[in-house]
Amino acid sequence: MNQCGMLSGLLRYRCTAEIFQRCGGGWMKPSSRALSSSTGLKVPVRLSSSSSYMKEMYLAWQGDHNSVHESWDTYFRNIHGSRPSGEASERRPSTLLQGRALSHSLDTTQKVVEDHLAVHSLIRAYQIRGHHVAQLDPLGILEADLDSFVPSDLITTIDKLGFYGLNESDLDRSFQLPSTTFIGGQESMLPLREIIHRLEISYCGHVGVEFMFINNVEQCQWIRQKFESPGVMQFTKAEKRTLLARLIRSTRFEDFLARKWSSEKRFGLEGCEVLIPALKTIIDKSSAGGIDSVIMGMPHRGRLNVLANVIRKDLNQIFCQFDPNLEAADEGSGDVKYHLGMYHERINRETDKNITLSLMANPSHLEAVDPVVQGKTKAEQFYRGDRAGKKVMSILMHGDAAFAGQGVVYETFHLSELPSYTTHGTIHVVVNNQIGFTTDPRVARSSPYPTDVARVVNAPIFHVNADDPEAVMYVCLVAAEWRSVFNKDVVIDLVCYRRFGHNEMDEPIFTQPLMYKQIRQQEHVLKKYSRKLIAEGAVTLQEFEEEIAKYDKICEEAYTSSKDEKILHIRHWLDSPWPEFFTSTGEPQSMSCPPTGLDEEVLQHIGRTASSVPLQDFKVHPGLSRILRSRADLVTSRQLDWALGEYMAFGSLLKDGVHVRLSGQDVERGTFSHRHHVLHHQEVDKQTCVPMNHLWPNQAPYTVCNSSLSEYGVLGFELGFAMANPNALILWEAQFGDFHNTAQCIIDQFISSGQAKWVRNNGIVLLLPHGMEGMGPEHSSARPERFLQMSNDDPDHIPLIIFTPKSLLRHPEARSSFDDLTEGTTFRRLIADDGLANRCPGDVKRIIFCTGKVFYDLTKERKLHHMENDVIIIRLEQISPFPFDLVRVELDKYPNAELVWCQEEHKNMGYYDYVRPRFLAVVANRKPIWYVGRDPAAAPATGNKSTHINELKRFMETAFNLSTFHGRNI
Repeated sequence: MNQCGMLSGLLRYRCTAEIFQRCGGGWMKPSSRALSSSTGLKVPVRLSSSSSYMKEMYLAWQGDHNSVHESWDTYFRNIHGSRPSGEASERRPSTLLQGRALSHSLDTTQKVVEDHLAVHSLIRAYQIRGHHVAQLDPLGILEADLDSFVPSDLITTIDKLGFYGLNESDLDRSFQLPSTTFIGGQESMLPLREIIHRLEISYCGHVGVEFMFINNVEQCQWIRQKFESPGVMQFTKAEKRTLLARLIRSTRFEDFLARKWSSEKRFGLEGCEVLIPALKTIIDKSSAGGIDSVIMGMPHRGRLNVLANVIRKDLNQIFCQFDPNLEAADEGSGDVKYHLGMYHERINRETDKNITLSLMANPSHLEAVDPVVQGKTKAEQFYRGDRAGKKVMSILMHGDAAFAGQGVVYETFHLSELPSYTTHGTIHVVVNNQIGFTTDPRVARSSPYPTDVARVVNAPIFHVNADDPEAVMYVCLVAAEWRSVFNKDVVIDLVCYRRFGHNEMDEPIFTQPLMYKQIRQQEHVLKKYSRKLIAEGAVTLQEFEEEIAKYDKICEEAYTSSKDEKILHIRHWLDSPWPEFFTSTGEPQSMSCPPTGLDEEVLQHIGRTASSVPLQDFKVHPGLSRILRSRADLVTSRQLDWALGEYMAFGSLLKDGVHVRLSGQDVERGTFSHRHHVLHHQEVDKQTCVPMNHLWPNQAPYTVCNSSLSEYGVLGFELGFAMANPNALILWEAQFGDFHNTAQCIIDQFISSGQAKWVRNNGIVLLLPHGMEGMGPEHSSARPERFLQMSNDDPDHIPLIIFTPKSLLRHPEARSSFDDLTEGTTFRRLIADDGLANRCPGDVKRIIFCTGKVFYDLTKERKLHHMENDVIIIRLEQISPFPFDLVRVELDKYPNAELVWCQEEHKNMGYYDYVRPRFLAVVANRKPIWYVGRDPAAAPATGNKSTHINELKRFMETAFNLSTFHGRNI
């Protein structure tokens, strides 16, 4: 059965049962007998199959008219020509006449039921597909759903009535309305003509509502009531005047910039000026509901207008950005003005409540900011104890082409209801230009609407004609209330146009001639709406002109004062300043690493907790019990491996009140089954234990959460989370180091250059498993060369990238003593060789510098060749910033030694290109430094195990046999 057939069957089941119950009284209750339809539904016996019931009831009625429901009493009277009941009882028709009358009555009843069901199907069709014929395009030339086809089950012309078995004569018949519609208001029956009229008002006007895919009856009914109830889209004169004033500010701001800087790019909002009052309406409604912090992300179109009229940044600070001679007052490139962020706390005039508004800085990767906003929102909710998102919320703005085309949008939606990532509902506002740069949407997306990706999380989608400001405002009010009531995402699709090209210098008519001919004739929305309000008497022409003059004066005064600004203060544009992070001079506090050692008892306590199950009667897997016992043995011997060392680091921070959050794919157990920070009860579903949260009575919380199978979205989320608090440890772990490939946009645009561009500080830490294990090119390398290339080598900033081990997690030599962690110890940027050769430094023939796993290969090879007295192996634990001072000390110790840099990565990868000029700076060309490692290659590793082993053997031999050295002087 097709979809329409299934829908019809479902409606027939519901409506037939309803008619039985309403009209049949005690005689016509739904039968327990049922027929199986092809839909698989169990439906009561249909009226056409119920002649025996009707005959039984008819015979009973003949004996006693009160034995049936009054509706059936009336019905049977009509069969007998409306004769009085007494006459009907005394003058019973013959058996033949009874049969004919009953047959006729059954046919009539069947027709009545079929017509009612048809009307119910018609109502449902409008609810499902009405948006396809809504008048959404302000230009009147395009179809918002890219399809001019009108669904055959929508009554757009009289002849369409035949689809439902109805005709023109039925238009004035009244029909019972189902409980799944609110178009009747207080009325339960309406003429068909009025039913169609009200459905068109609700679903086919300037608002198109997509919601019937939502699998929650309560939510669907809520939306129906908001859009179907008669007269819902009504505003007071005061509300209309406020809307007009906001539209004036939005429009005149763009006009002012166009007049003053006619040859500058500004990515103006012309064609969607309604965005400003839309955002302000959302914020007002949310503020009234208790929200006091709103975090926003958006692309560059309209950003300056949002900064000016929503965030309320000082206009002179915006205008001075157009001065080409402006100098930077502090660190930061300044970036272009339509990428910068802002943070502002002010009074909301509509609610008289304090509200904090934050607009995140965003690169030209338009949707990259989406997960960052969500992460920062989650962090603020977390630190404020806002568990239901009643105080902090997010608003994301999008362009139509990017919303449909960029995968991070889906990744962000996919996080929206995950327990450790949900922000309890985001309001998405799509500025639907109906074009992407020069690309027609018909060749830019496969979905009918750019917003279809939101359907994956059952988010309602409200399409609205952006040239109808009141329709936009109503949709915004509903969206804000939806988020407050259901704590779920919602999408507003502002179907608009772009009055100019991609930017003000671009000529769009080359590729969109018909669209832009219409746009040049298109009347501005402000002019249309002001004319409407003047005609209604809501505002006078004089008041309208005075409001324009008032805002123009504000802009002129700000423009004049902006000329006095000779220096750009980037810090004015911070989207979330870190409290107490900066000194009184505005400079960052020193990030030099202080002593990090711990008291022995603290180490022992953390170790005992790490190797136990804090909860009673909690059954863990036998294999895990063995792992915990092995961990306990390490603690007893005052030894630790990587997993236990991680436990020590996290646990000690929690003791000091520092929140730790670890996120990524399978981080709870660990990809290599080494971590086990979340224990699972083996007999009780969903019962878990996090020992780290049982360390201290007043400790900070530890959050460890498996993420969705996403890198771009999740890393962006954690980066946003880390923005909210400088005194927290936020870590993202890649399942394998090379998985950061798909999150490279976040690394390039936010992590490596965020401070240089926007003074955007962040403490995110990346844990990237790295090492050549002979497993092939896919998961061998975390690409350290990329991160080193992006480093600014500032010695006052500690690294954020940690190349974590794989095979070393269980390597018997990869151990440390508690002595390395006790009081007075600190992070060692360089680990010197304390072996036999260190006793006679003058006899040392060779110094091998290395980093990472290759150290254990080198020590094994040195021992094999009995060269412990001749060769020193030194580990660089911190590559960037490069430890010039410590390298110099080691070189001075061994004046007669030859120098080697050894790495297991290929020569064109790894650390070679970074360390080469830095070693040369240290030795000052006094002696050569040899390179030892794999030859250059395109892939990061071989996929052949024997080749891998041969490569390793070859460069190990080279490292210890300079007489047959095949390396090169670096």
